[in-house]
Amino acid sequence: MIVHVKFVSIPTMDQDRSLAFYTEKLGFKLVTDQPFNDTQRWIELRIGNAETRFVLFGIDNGASPGSPFNGALACDNVQKTYEELKARGVEFESPPQEQPWGTFAIMRDPDGNQFVLSSRA
Repeated sequence: MIVHVKFVSIPTMDQDRSLAFYTEKLGFKLVTDQPFNDTQRWIELRIGNAETRFVLFGIDNGASPGSPFNGALACDNVQKTYEELKARGVEFESPPQEQPWGTFAIMRDPDGNQFVLSSRA
């Protein structure tokens, strides 16, 4: 049986720039950074103690940077997290919005990839 999502891949034009963004601005932890092939590295990141990893891959084919991420990153307080990340230079589409199903905001990484920052509920 499937037990969890192992990793999701995030396309990037510049692996070093993306690594700095995800670790320094979003607070992800580096798990591994090793050669993958002649042109790119295998970079795995972790959020807290979560089992699911983020992989920053250089584009060669497949998804391109700026594509929407079909998922959401959860936090305890969207407004507070929004303010903290915005102060670190993270770009958002708009301030947090409250909906009947919860609060959310949409942020972008340096390649234009979009992520939903969402309340847990």
